[in-house]
Amino acid sequence: MSQDPNNTMRALVLDAYDAPFRLTEVARPVAGPGQVLVRIAASGVNPLDTKIRAGAAAHARHPLPAILGIDLAGEVVAVGPGVTAFKPGDQVYGMTGGVGGRQGSLAEYAAVPAELLAHKPVNLTMREAAALPLITITAWEGLVDRANVLSGQTVLVQGGAGGVGHVAVQIARAFGATVWATESVGKLALVEQLGATAIDYRAETVEAYVARHTQGRGFDLVYDTAGGPVLDASFQAVRRFGHVVSCLGWGTHALAPLSFRAATYSGVFTLLPMLTGEGMANHGEILRQAAALVEAGKLLPRLDPRRFSLEQADEAHTAVGDGSAGGKIVVEIAL
Repeated sequence: MSQDPNNTMRALVLDAYDAPFRLTEVARPVAGPGQVLVRIAASGVNPLDTKIRAGAAAHARHPLPAILGIDLAGEVVAVGPGVTAFKPGDQVYGMTGGVGGRQGSLAEYAAVPAELLAHKPVNLTMREAAALPLITITAWEGLVDRANVLSGQTVLVQGGAGGVGHVAVQIARAFGATVWATESVGKLALVEQLGATAIDYRAETVEAYVARHTQGRGFDLVYDTAGGPVLDASFQAVRRFGHVVSCLGWGTHALAPLSFRAATYSGVFTLLPMLTGEGMANHGEILRQAAALVEAGKLLPRLDPRRFSLEQADEAHTAVGDGSAGGKIVVEIAL
């Protein structure tokens, strides 16, 4: 271990896929041109993080040994050359890395491109803010950037109580849309609490709920968060000239139901800017606009009540992977 604590930090290192994290000291990063150095307060845990750890996410490559963790909230402690949007002491949130060889947020510090960050919503704790970046950007890119959601539209969110889903419901409502959301029976009440009309997808066929809720016309916009058969169902639920968005477009799909409606489709790949360096500024802009919705009381994260420290990150990943999470899991690092 280094004898100078000012030059090191604690971090969790993954040495092999599906292995336990190793808590160790590593060199503390330095803010380079266009970067800010963030003291990390909290790191959100996404299902994607667990897949990356298991080596099961070929689309989210991350060479080992690696520090994982996509989402963060924390405080700026230094800024690199060319950074004018942030100063030391600012509280920020955003996606930092954990993919594509970029250091992740399961550490005490990270040097992050300033374009990826935004000021943290003032009415959220660090723990709450760390829950938002990936799911919020994913929902926003689909609804706003791809589908141009408008006031008065009818929107169906497939999986409305999930991570992306519960944010998509809130964003669509904030833009003035009328929202429905599919879920299993145990989560229907949560969907209703978010302000959407709940649909038990196991109790009704697509044709039945389209007939009941839209007089058979279909929904203006459908956001699929599950992929597979749910994406196929989305093609059947959209109206003529409508739009389907998916953040999980895996599988082989028949496009005829979409084509016969003259409807369109967009895919969302939120990691692309971090993997390619292209489009990072859009992430920061989305988070700035999302922060305004949060501060207006129109967007709030749903968190699992359990608390996890950096030393308990293995347990946090287990809680995400085993399906027991009742909301977003967050690892607390320096609250």
